[in-house]
Amino acid sequence: MAPEIVLDYRPLWAVLISLVAAVLILLTGEKNRNLRETWTILAAFGKVAIVFSMLPMVLGGQVLESAPLYVAKGIVLQLRADTAGMLFAALASFLWVITSFYSIGYMRGHHEKHQTGYFAAFAVCLSATMGIAFAANLLTFFVFYEILTIATYPLVIHKRNPEAIRSGRKYLAYTLISGQLCLIAIIWTYVVVGHGNFQAGGFLTLDHASRGMLQFMFFMMSIGAAVKAGVMPLHGWLPDAMVAPTPVSALLHAVAVVKAGAFGILRVVGYVFGPELLKQIGTAEVLAWFAAFTIIASSLIAMNQDNLKRRLAFSTVGQLSYVVLGVSLLSPLGLLGGMFHIIAHAFMKITLFFCAGAIYVTTHKENISEMHGIGKQMPITIGAFTIASLGIAGVPFIVGFISKWNIALGALQTGQWLYIVVLIASAMLASTYLLPLGYLGFFKKSDKFTHYGEARKDMLIPIVITATFSIVLGILPNFGAHFYDLAAMSAQSIIDGIQLIGGGW
Repeated sequence: MAPEIVLDYRPLWAVLISLVAAVLILLTGEKNRNLRETWTILAAFGKVAIVFSMLPMVLGGQVLESAPLYVAKGIVLQLRADTAGMLFAALASFLWVITSFYSIGYMRGHHEKHQTGYFAAFAVCLSATMGIAFAANLLTFFVFYEILTIATYPLVIHKRNPEAIRSGRKYLAYTLISGQLCLIAIIWTYVVVGHGNFQAGGFLTLDHASRGMLQFMFFMMSIGAAVKAGVMPLHGWLPDAMVAPTPVSALLHAVAVVKAGAFGILRVVGYVFGPELLKQIGTAEVLAWFAAFTIIASSLIAMNQDNLKRRLAFSTVGQLSYVVLGVSLLSPLGLLGGMFHIIAHAFMKITLFFCAGAIYVTTHKENISEMHGIGKQMPITIGAFTIASLGIAGVPFIVGFISKWNIALGALQTGQWLYIVVLIASAMLASTYLLPLGYLGFFKKSDKFTHYGEARKDMLIPIVITATFSIVLGILPNFGAHFYDLAAMSAQSIIDGIQLIGGGW
């Protein structure tokens, strides 16, 4: 049964509210930082209220669409809230609230410069993220995808030192070039089909182009998304971008940029090409192998990183490839696991980066080898880090287990047991590169941290919230935003080629 389409402008409002906030933040400037940060908080709460107000309708099987904007012949921009878009939008909007409070604590605690530009760029990034989540077609998706790239650049170069400038240029080179490759495939899609409207199960067929041309189009689109998702060998910008402040790292890894890349893979696989066509042209399997290689290789590299943020960056490279792998399996449970891992990874990884930032602001330590005994002075921070680390490793009753379990079942559904070996190996490797901080922090003696305590409360409380959600969602995956139902509904709609009403699966 086809979904009910409802004309509704709330997807547009969700995009615009943080754009308005960005303007107000710039106008306020440094003269009144309390007012400037108030705009950030009000916009964050306003965005999450708008997004979550649409949730019951989307769970009920409705699709909310704004009226199309006809820019020129063949150029139509439109926003639509379906189950996949709501999954991403609900996650990003909720985490922006938490990240906003954390950012205020970090910026004040570390006495960072250029704070007005930071908060304004952050707001624009969230507008772009909402546009990506609610894009109704390929062109709208591409426009917001590129806005996100440009808006993130000032955040990457925030420190304005030579290292930051080099990292920013590398980030732009990777993301803008790959974006143009994606644009070529998008234009070709519009030429052969006449539109680029997302459709569950895909809208391209062998009637539209030759097998070779469809393979070419798939890989061009996939490259555009895979760069932001950090799939090897397209990941080079991501570790270098860790020169940015920790809240930016949290944005890159948990809220927006790499998640936008993973979400882009989902749209390309599930809503442009579709499982049936991808099986016919044999391209999804190649993408799955790239993801499997990335999962193992990035974990091995992470083990050799002493800098905590770089270790977490390589962890993200591997963990986001779980999403790519799950989606590329083209099985119901693989799709479910891949989509739910967007949620699982976000809560776990944002906790890890929040902890890294709290450690840095409080102690100015960045290397794991310097953190012996830190857990005795910062037990909440290191405890939260350990919880999230266990989740990344796939320990039951933490949210990462649910997504990885479903991906493994998805591999069994397709008879590809070798991917299960990859998942098990990755879990063991994650344990070796993340859990040592908890061990060093709690069980190694040192007098380096005797004069330190926990981080500021406006940094510590967000850490506790995200770590708690990592556990709660590991036990009750539908708690709050019904993330599991949204992932299940979206996966089922892709398999069936329609948007089902209801979430039972």
